[in-house]
Amino acid sequence: MLSLGSVGAKSTKPSFVSYVTPEEIKLEKEPPKIEKHPDLLPGEVEFCSANPILKYTQDDMSQRGIFGTLFCTNFRVTFISDEKSQEETTKTFKNKLYGENDIPLMCVDHIYGVYDEKKKLITGGLVKNKYPSKMIIHCKDLRVFQFCLTFTKEEDAKKIFQGIAHHCLEEKSLKCVFAFSYSGTPSPGTELSSCREMQRKRETILFDSPEDWTQEMKRTRANCRLVTENVNFELSQRLPKYFVIPSALGDLFSYQGKGFPIWCWSHHSGCALFKASLPPVTQEDGDFQKHLDIMINAVAHNYLYSAKTEDLSESLPTIQDIQQSYNKFKQFFLIENSTDFWLSDVKWFSSLESSGWLDIIRQCLQKAVEVVECLEKDNTNVLITEEEGTDLCCVISSLVQIMLDPYYRTLMGFQSLVQKEWVAGCHAFLDRCNHLHQKDKECHSPVFLLFLECVWQLVQQHSPAFQFSETYLTVLSDSVDVPVFSTFLFNSAHHRESVMKAESPLAQSSPLSCPTVWDWSVQFDSKAQNFFFNPLYSEKVKHEKAVRKAHKPKHQRQLSLPSTAFKLPSKKGFFKDETDSLKKMLRVKRLSRWMGSPDSPTATTRGFYESWQQRPLDYHGLLLPCLDGPAVRVWIQRYLRWIPEVHIMGGGSVAVMTKLMELLSQVQDLKRVLEQRDSSQAVKLDHRPYIQHRLLSFGSSGRLSSSFPFAYSRNRSFKPIIPTGLMQSLMVTDSLASQEDEASSFVSLV
Repeated sequence: MLSLGSVGAKSTKPSFVSYVTPEEIKLEKEPPKIEKHPDLLPGEVEFCSANPILKYTQDDMSQRGIFGTLFCTNFRVTFISDEKSQEETTKTFKNKLYGENDIPLMCVDHIYGVYDEKKKLITGGLVKNKYPSKMIIHCKDLRVFQFCLTFTKEEDAKKIFQGIAHHCLEEKSLKCVFAFSYSGTPSPGTELSSCREMQRKRETILFDSPEDWTQEMKRTRANCRLVTENVNFELSQRLPKYFVIPSALGDLFSYQGKGFPIWCWSHHSGCALFKASLPPVTQEDGDFQKHLDIMINAVAHNYLYSAKTEDLSESLPTIQDIQQSYNKFKQFFLIENSTDFWLSDVKWFSSLESSGWLDIIRQCLQKAVEVVECLEKDNTNVLITEEEGTDLCCVISSLVQIMLDPYYRTLMGFQSLVQKEWVAGCHAFLDRCNHLHQKDKECHSPVFLLFLECVWQLVQQHSPAFQFSETYLTVLSDSVDVPVFSTFLFNSAHHRESVMKAESPLAQSSPLSCPTVWDWSVQFDSKAQNFFFNPLYSEKVKHEKAVRKAHKPKHQRQLSLPSTAFKLPSKKGFFKDETDSLKKMLRVKRLSRWMGSPDSPTATTRGFYESWQQRPLDYHGLLLPCLDGPAVRVWIQRYLRWIPEVHIMGGGSVAVMTKLMELLSQVQDLKRVLEQRDSSQAVKLDHRPYIQHRLLSFGSSGRLSSSFPFAYSRNRSFKPIIPTGLMQSLMVTDSLASQEDEASSFVSLV
């Protein structure tokens, strides 16, 4: 350590000037000369590398540096530490494709360079002549990586920086995406058929065959007509091969591929939900109205019900508004250091409000409730429209089906819903997610993420109604930017088929086959996939109706909500959401009523919600979200998992879940004892304890971080312990305070 001046001498102004930043001083070791290489995936090629590179790891209030080698391949940017880490090898929730220090190229959002202590956004023109002393990478999954290049040879530093900037930021062709290198060349017909067979066994319906649509129409008792005329995309390249329309609809070729209703789902009463793109632009308004009348009459005549139309382009934000709002919102979670975190915490609620992201989520849920009311209460056919019919139509139609159909709240049902409404529905994933870094910013918008956000709101409000967990939703949102799967890589069915045929060497006999994201074994083993299931899921049993008729839960208000007009909650920090979530989960009750805010639904919708709430609690029936102020929350797991300052050892949702699973296990044991007293027959246990055991196998809840199972938390000076049993919770608090904190030497495994 350097010391200035001497004891007893006159105090003078220090003359020593340090040209080394504090981050560079806090090095654990001198840069060693170790040559390592990553384990490459099939088809992965290494482009460039540099060593030694210092990677900063944010930890508490300090920054520590780890030396290693930085690589850029055709799949990822990866950092390999010179020190052997046991964390990656012992993780239970481990991704097979990329690890903690890997960044898929498609996951890179922005790259910044530090030049003369000034942070600049990197574009293609800034990487030709000069390289920065520090490179900062912001990822679409909200991870932040910081690499110091000053210890590397100038030639190597320039090469790795230019290579990463080029492959991550420059506009590229779709054929350069890693998925086509990873998939390889299948044998004629064999791999495609085996993939198809695997999906069938997993019960995820892909909706790419007439049988899939016929099965869905039978399940919902739809009175519709299956269209097969577009099998060669003769009707339109923006439509799927197969789709369903009202039986009364006439010649489709006269519509020029736009402006006719496409069936989404049928209600048990007979009415149905349809979606449509706007008709082709005509010079006379009379022709447009005539075209619209034909659509409405076809829908109404087909089901003998009246029909209502809703133009989502007029009632919901545009895709540009969605993009701008999310760009503001995500900045609050791209934290580079502790100083940035505490500065953002001061204006946390005002920042959330100014972004408008939560309000857009609320608007989408509100619109879905209005459509549900027409179908459930009024028995009215609904036709939702927008310009292309593949963005907000997908969001609203999917949410409506989740609220009305319990099948879509199961894991396989939800995946089938995404296939039907988004993949087969020709949502432009390639353009909206900006996988190719196109310059046209008008087409970029996180529409699918907006849908997942809305689903998460439903899951956190009605957890026992969903078979899948929030971890599943978080992983699904991450998988959108993994360039391996065909699910999120194309703009339409025609786009997918044409590209696959063109990229396959056997194009005349067999197209190239990429795995779908639903084959989770590509990313996770069976143990890790257990985290996709919600242990609180309430499966439907035969005697359920009798039980629910006899049990009517009391009406109970959420005391934390205001009873007047909507206003922002009091500033109690990041963790108020988790406290309210704990209250709701333990009560298992729904909020009592809509609030009279300017953004609240109409009076009729409010009455519909109140009427639904008076019914007996049924997690396999209709579900409606509460849309009042604090009820629409930040997706904590997705947005806060990489920020060490908000990690709670022994706290968060994982602690709540672990405690609830312990209670569930005790209840099941008591039930088994009581039933064995009355009968000598073996008792069939609930299917859920195996998930509980997976959580409890990590130890007590005090050993787990609130970021579990994604990020891991290192040693901290303060780690609260939650009592793990009834007797322990009754102990004197002094004894708990005196206990040795086992988690102080424990690194949470993920």
